[in-house]
Amino acid sequence: MYGSVFSFYYRPRTPFLFDTHLVEIIIICLITAATFLIILPGIRGKLRTFWLVKVLTSLFIGTVILSVNFTRDWEVGSVTTTTVYKSFSHSMVNASIGIWVGLKGLNITLTGHPIHQFNETINYNERFSWETRIQYDNDYQDGLERGLPNPILYVAEKFISISPCRLHQQYCASTYYSSALMWLAFCAWILSNVLFCIPVPLYGICMMFATAVCIIFSLVSFATVRQVPICNIHFGTSILRTRFGFSFWMSFATGLLCLFISIVLLTVHIMRPAIVRRLFNSKDNEDVFSKTESEDGDAVSDNEEVTVTEL
Repeated sequence: MYGSVFSFYYRPRTPFLFDTHLVEIIIICLITAATFLIILPGIRGKLRTFWLVKVLTSLFIGTVILSVNFTRDWEVGSVTTTTVYKSFSHSMVNASIGIWVGLKGLNITLTGHPIHQFNETINYNERFSWETRIQYDNDYQDGLERGLPNPILYVAEKFISISPCRLHQQYCASTYYSSALMWLAFCAWILSNVLFCIPVPLYGICMMFATAVCIIFSLVSFATVRQVPICNIHFGTSILRTRFGFSFWMSFATGLLCLFISIVLLTVHIMRPAIVRRLFNSKDNEDVFSKTESEDGDAVSDNEEVTVTEL
């Protein structure tokens, strides 16, 4: 604070809102789903409902795998407390401090109760990226120069590379491998769809299983950071505690869904391979069924002729 004036931004404050990649991914998937629904009446056969469920389920899996790479709620936490608002000042503010951890960095929020205090709006959402060590430190240094509120800088300081808490090293390593495994899961998902369309159902099932394995290992990689002793973030008598967020549990559910689908299809393929071939055959289902029935009938007649000849 200079005299009686709080530190101010030397340029207009533009808090982080959301990643535009999420909007693009959602729009593309919605357009794809709408296009399939339009052409769905043109699909003939008894398995029209199966193709609808298959396409929508596959789009859901792909959307989740791709989106969680850019979401900010893998791990979340918040605390409401009374704390110092700005450095070099004794003015206290009643606010909620939140932390939102993603695979590319973290967001720190500060919301006043009420929002308008000290003749300004206390509603911050600042982004600190840890894709590289230098980038996070630069973001933190930029926050110092812009005069961010003291609670945001206090939380961000815990994650800098030279912090004794070593949170930066822990989160950088776990999120790096989690992101890499998620992209590997996305590649496996694409291959599974290609193999199902050829159709080569057995290999498609294997790639669907590989997708589930990659997602589960990605979650395990991210969860390992919570097994390491972490510095507590204190605000007076209150502690900012975190928990797994929506993206983590959505990824977990998607991984279980892929695992369930692959196990069910593999079981059916082992017991009744003809059913799997019919389900993923690109030809008209009526022709497939009639052809299979005629083949079965020919096989029966051949067996009868052999029996008569032997007699």
